Amino acid sequence: MNKSELVARIAELADLTKKDAEKALNSTVLAVQEALVKGEKVVLTGFGTFEVKERKARSGHDPRSGELISIPSLKAPTFKAGKVLKDSVR
Repeated sequence: MNKSELVARIAELADLTKKDAEKALNSTVLAVQEALVKGEKVVLTGFGTFEVKERKARSGHDPRSGELISIPSLKAPTFKAGKVLKDSVR
């Protein structure tokens, strides 16, 4: 499912126009993004949790040359599915 299909489904389920559904979806994504940038966790009970986790610096190998390289630490957004979502997919 791509974004336009998701917007159409939201519009259908919530009895909204596609324009209003797209506005709602964009606002939701933006709100989650802003919270993650601030370092906050976003918990949607039953659906899942979005949060930022820090990956430590480590060393690795360049697959082309086999040379040892240094991989810097970084912050990465993560999603952990909630119980209701996991159970519904099973």
